[in-house]
Amino acid sequence: MVVRGAAAPTPGSKSLAQPQIDETAHVHSFSNLIGDVKVGANVLIAPGTSIRADEGSPFYIGAGSKIQDGVVIHGLEQGRVVGDDQKHYSVWVGENTCLTHMVLIHGPAYVGNNCFIGFRSTVFNARIGDGCIVMMHALIQDVAVPPGKFVPSGAVITSQQQADRLPDVQDNDRRFAAYMVGLNDAMRAGYHNADQISRIMPIRQQLERSFHGDPAAESSARLSDPSSPSSSTSSSMQNTRLAPEIVDYVRQLLSQGLSVGVEYADKRRFQTSSWHSCGSIQSNRDSDVLNALEQCVAEHSGEYVRVFGIDPRAKRRVSEVIVQRPDGSGMRGATASKAAPTSYSSSSYGSSSYSAPSSQPSYGGSYSGSSQLSPEVIEKVHQFINQGFKIGTEHADARRFQTSSWQSCSPIQTNRPAEAIAALESCLAEHTGEYVRLFGIDPKAKRRISEMIVQRPGDKANGASAPSNGYTPAPQSSSYSHSNGSYGAASATGSGRLNADVVNQVRQLLAQGYRVAAEHADARRFQTSSWKSCAPIQSTRDSEVIAALESCLAENSGEYVRLVGVDTKSKRRVAEVIVQRP
Repeated sequence: MVVRGAAAPTPGSKSLAQPQIDETAHVHSFSNLIGDVKVGANVLIAPGTSIRADEGSPFYIGAGSKIQDGVVIHGLEQGRVVGDDQKHYSVWVGENTCLTHMVLIHGPAYVGNNCFIGFRSTVFNARIGDGCIVMMHALIQDVAVPPGKFVPSGAVITSQQQADRLPDVQDNDRRFAAYMVGLNDAMRAGYHNADQISRIMPIRQQLERSFHGDPAAESSARLSDPSSPSSSTSSSMQNTRLAPEIVDYVRQLLSQGLSVGVEYADKRRFQTSSWHSCGSIQSNRDSDVLNALEQCVAEHSGEYVRVFGIDPRAKRRVSEVIVQRPDGSGMRGATASKAAPTSYSSSSYGSSSYSAPSSQPSYGGSYSGSSQLSPEVIEKVHQFINQGFKIGTEHADARRFQTSSWQSCSPIQTNRPAEAIAALESCLAEHTGEYVRLFGIDPKAKRRISEMIVQRPGDKANGASAPSNGYTPAPQSSSYSHSNGSYGAASATGSGRLNADVVNQVRQLLAQGYRVAAEHADARRFQTSSWKSCAPIQSTRDSEVIAALESCLAENSGEYVRLVGVDTKSKRRVAEVIVQRP
């Protein structure tokens, strides 16, 4: 029996072409295929994979290839490679190629026949010839790897000279790859067992229900095994009153091993973020969880209802989404976008804008329009609290700002986002016309981990204009833009001279014992966060460091340049500030 399956399509993907999947292919029901994806004969796609042709397309996966657990295949809207059929593709994966666990293939990319890509390796804007073996944690970008080459573990191949010097594949390398491929062949055979079939749903039936709501297909699935999780899942998908985004959100939480909770609040309690629990949901079956969520919504009509994920190990929340509001909205996905100001368009949720169940901050419902703070500031508060940090605020007038003599606002003792944001707004209101900055405090290490200026003397009250008046966030693609980056400085004027805010930031970093470095990137590399280092800055004298920064600006005029603070003891970055834009 052919085994095929797929997760529900992401919101906004209904207008995309549907995947073309060969009858002999095996696609697990916990995988996600979207858009113009052609899957060849005898392809194996394991659980947890995400193959999304919703930006760059089309994709091609050749016959006999294996796509293991957690693989992500995506593509940029621009850029194509030429496949073996001489047609243009965003991503081409050849025949009998194995993409192992957690591999990322981001188009434009070409992977030839009989290749092996090792665990957690990344291929972007690159071409890999036939018969290549790429080991673990490798990065291949902006190059063409000749056929039959071996890429060692941890290698970073970003120049053609590096690619041309790679060694040839040896027999022991082929034996290792063959061993891993053999394990997947055994996995494929296991999918034919009767006890496995009840866990997997034919992909075309599920896609038809997802896109068109075909009751006949649903009835057929229930008759085949009325007690199977697939059957109950199908039923809940067809009959639920919840928005498809919310249904998909709940399933994503459960698929990641998280528990699900539901809370409600009337208008008064909503303003104070005093939510009541709808009762504990013990089941991890999506149909049971969705039924409990619908029951809470029905019992508390005219009130706010929100659903959230719970990490049972860390015993903390990882995400919150409002699914109902007093005016009746929220059941069609409208509130999800309000609950999460940032749209994670690069996640597995396609164009949905609700908060994903990950390490990203959750945006509880009380900031959906009542706060005047910018989304970046609210996001930063959530990051601090979700990571277990305390929050501090300081203010300084123009004179104290020049000497970095900040004064503390009232201490913020709470770990509730609503109360922390209220305290921050109170500090802003009390010190209108002054600089105000927000920072995180690691209570264990007893040190600051990031600083962010949220108000400047010319800004409106409550920091509403902070992002446009000197706050320069690091790009979303930066690996530090949501973790430990410090955003407190404005950009350079474009003349190669640093402005006063940047100079002040440099002096603060040096005064705290940090080193200063600089990086640059053109527009293309900026989009992929592929920064290049400027000349190393060895000095700790502020005048010499500033001169080195201005030299980097002058040498890379017309590019992005960012300032980096480095803690030499812990060997990590403590700040990233863009000081020049094209």
